[in-house]
Amino acid sequence: MTQVLIPSQLTSYTGGATRVEAAGATVAGVLDDLDRLYPGLKFRVVDEQDRVRKHMRIFIGQQETRQVAAAVRDGDELLIFGALSGG
Repeated sequence: MTQVLIPSQLTSYTGGATRVEAAGATVAGVLDDLDRLYPGLKFRVVDEQDRVRKHMRIFIGQQETRQVAAAVRDGDELLIFGALSGG
C-alpha cells in the first residue's frame, strides 16, 4: 500500500481525511484505486488524457513527477499538491 497525502482542496472527496492508503504499481494505478475509494478524486488530479493537471503537483517521496506511468513501490509516500495562486 502507498500512503497518499491529500491536499485540503480535495478532502471533500475523502471525508476530510488528509492521509489515505491506496494500492497501485504506478501513479495511475494509485489514482485509479483512490478513485474507486473516493469517486471523482482522480478527475481533479488528471485530465481526460491522463495528464497531471497544470495546477496539480505529484511527488513520490521527494521526487516530483508529471508522469502517471511513474513507478510506485509499497511503502512509498505519494504527495498530491494543488498549486496556490494569488498576489
